[in-house]
Amino acid sequence: MGLDSFGTGLNVAVFGAGGGLGSAFVEALVAEDGVACVHAVSRGSLDFGSINIKVCGHSFDPLDEATLGDVVAAMTAEGPLHLVIIALGILHGDGIAPEKTWRHADAEVMGRVLAVNTIAPTLIAKHVLPTLAKGRKTALAALSARVGSISDNRLGGWVSYRASKAALNMMIRTFAIELARVNSDAVFVGLHPGTVETELSKPFRQGVPDGKLLTPHQSVAGMLVTLDAIKPDASGKILDYMGKELPA
Repeated sequence: MGLDSFGTGLNVAVFGAGGGLGSAFVEALVAEDGVACVHAVSRGSLDFGSINIKVCGHSFDPLDEATLGDVVAAMTAEGPLHLVIIALGILHGDGIAPEKTWRHADAEVMGRVLAVNTIAPTLIAKHVLPTLAKGRKTALAALSARVGSISDNRLGGWVSYRASKAALNMMIRTFAIELARVNSDAVFVGLHPGTVETELSKPFRQGVPDGKLLTPHQSVAGMLVTLDAIKPDASGKILDYMGKELPA
């Protein structure tokens, strides 16, 4: 797979490591020769140590900003971060379902979706971006979605999820502008993983064309190749797992 452009001795982190894509990122990153340590962050308690000796597990709620600050400080106690993946996301769950019409809009549901998909990544970025190493390529990547594109929305519906990802994309663009002023070698991008065989997509896979439904490992492999190829001028963009820029 290769993350050659990042160099060696990499200190990396995956937020949302308990999900289908997050766990696939952890497995792929520990297999990279250049990676020295993988910080796997999840809300629940997972047996990260059984994955690989390189993995250090952290369990906390990313919306708990005080604890988030402590965890990032622990991650960087022996050196800066070089690559961070934010793999958080919610589309459906307990009392949550994508809206089919504006009549289904609900303040509580929308707030919960925005909290996970937008606010938590924003807080993570706030604490992580200042810790990225300088003088070499580094990256922060947050999982976004094609349905977050405003210009590409031709079907309507799914207002909470669409709005949360559109807001995430704006945060990425805004933070990337500031990041360029203080760390010109760093990039902050959004990544669209495609339609992946995870719990998030499970109820919505009908009609996906043959060959378009990816395994988590296929999606992650593509996203890591994309990250390896990107340069600082890509910062602030939203790219799919094949490296193609998505419309705003």
